[in-house]
Amino acid sequence: MNRRTALKRTALLAAGVAAAPGLLAAHHRPRHRLGACDWSIHRMLELDAFRMGEHLGLDGIQYSFDEVGRGWDLRTIENREAVRRMVESTGVGISSLAIGLLNKIAFATTERGEALVRECIHTMVTLREEAAALDDAGLAAKVAPDLVLLAFFGQGDINGDRALLDKTVEKLKRMAPQAEAQGFTLGLETWLNEADHRYILERVDSPAVKVYYDVANSHKMGYDIYAEMESLGAENICEIHCKENGFLLGEGRVDFDRVEEIIRRIDYDGWLVIESAVPKGMDVRQAYEHNTSYLQSLFG
Repeated sequence: MNRRTALKRTALLAAGVAAAPGLLAAHHRPRHRLGACDWSIHRMLELDAFRMGEHLGLDGIQYSFDEVGRGWDLRTIENREAVRRMVESTGVGISSLAIGLLNKIAFATTERGEALVRECIHTMVTLREEAAALDDAGLAAKVAPDLVLLAFFGQGDINGDRALLDKTVEKLKRMAPQAEAQGFTLGLETWLNEADHRYILERVDSPAVKVYYDVANSHKMGYDIYAEMESLGAENICEIHCKENGFLLGEGRVDFDRVEEIIRRIDYDGWLVIESAVPKGMDVRQAYEHNTSYLQSLFG
């Protein structure tokens, strides 16, 4: 039994004991929190991303962590305070952070890629420390995310290269203890299939490293996304991109009715974050009004 399995069994046992009186109220689950990527709504690193989220009725924004000084960079206290005020004003929180810059500055092969992740973890610690000083516990929870997406596309792609997979494992082994100590999760969004994802997870052997599952990306690769999600389970999937390329959600290639059934079956209760899903020529706001409404009706 590896460390991940042992921790999973301990968590399941604790959950079972807690759930025994009343059997979790007949498996009742709260509605899923819905978010959107700041880049997908054309407001990357902008305060207006939260205003857009409020207009759409979203719970959160997946906020980018990028180059120093770009946009409302969370590395500075002034920008963190501005974002915090916007979250308080709109009621829309930060669902998670995302380092899309790793598509250009590869995590597996560059020192700068690894440094970016460390900078992000440090920023997340700072956000949590500052949130702890707030009087409003609800606001504190909304401004201190505990998950960051690590992107492995473009120049950061590791698919089909075992040497790059092993290099990724090596680096994650160095970083996972820091994230784990803080209760943070490093979510891997890649072109990999389930077997290669498991290869990384089993060798890193830390609950801080999980799969950030993107249904459209995996479908594009020809994977059986429904079987993969069910097999990986909620214990290995940290967050989900509800995505389509060139279609509105519910009108494209991904069967979201089946996705909803699997999410319910595996007891996944994390964030559902909308990405892309804007047909050519359609206004982003109009598309996201549809996408948000669609997910609210399906998962609400």
